[in-house]
Amino acid sequence: MTSKVDVTMLADLLRRAAKAEIVPRFRRLGSADVRSKSEATDLVTEADEQAERMMKAESARLWPDALFVGEESVAAEPALLDRLKDAELAIVVDPVDGTFNFASGIPAFGVMASVVLAGETIAGIIYDPMGDDWVMAEKGGGAWLRRPDGEAQRLSVAAPVALDQMVGMASTGYLPKDRQPQILANLSKVRFVANYRCAAHEHRTFAAGHVHYLMYYKLMPWDHLAGALICQEAGAYVARFDGTPYLPHHLDGGLLIAPDKSSWESLRREVFTL
Repeated sequence: MTSKVDVTMLADLLRRAAKAEIVPRFRRLGSADVRSKSEATDLVTEADEQAERMMKAESARLWPDALFVGEESVAAEPALLDRLKDAELAIVVDPVDGTFNFASGIPAFGVMASVVLAGETIAGIIYDPMGDDWVMAEKGGGAWLRRPDGEAQRLSVAAPVALDQMVGMASTGYLPKDRQPQILANLSKVRFVANYRCAAHEHRTFAAGHVHYLMYYKLMPWDHLAGALICQEAGAYVARFDGTPYLPHHLDGGLLIAPDKSSWESLRREVFTL
């Protein structure tokens, strides 16, 4: 599936923005360069804002017909998010995913973009500024690790294992308060649970076959559209908690990703019991 957006050019734009506006600020932020948004751990930095400003300007030049939906643009203009559902073509960007890590000097953050065509995610890109490589997918074309020298490696999810052997990531902070205790207790049924505080690296880790599940409750398009497509193209079973497909306009309903449908159903039944 194609659109007017050249995915290779978009991937290069993410890299150029990271090298110009993000990496030079890593571990060099002043107190005035970091601010809280909705809560103390929901941060925005000069790197987020300047990188998104660059990507927005370049996107407007390269793809003037595309709606640009960036995390910081929506923070400034919330109504922008409502336009995504009906947009014929959109580019959705998270300039720094894992801002808390970035602001804390932890090298686990990424730059993400997805392309949405008529309400469907058709391309996803996750760039790692520290490793200087991309994980990316176009719908129907598989998931790939790509490097600037042209090297490419096809990605595949892990083989399914029994529930008590599953290792994965779960973001539990946004779960309904009345369900948190039970779900946290249920997580004792799996082998291991982690949280990188960075969906970019969690999706990359899953798509490369290193873990067996990802779970998110809060859904913002810049956090999960790219990664969900990449995981799906790597062979994953991806669905909201009610079993329906995850679409760009969905902001709730949770997201569960597993190597296959049987693993997904086991996790949903035994662990993530909402």
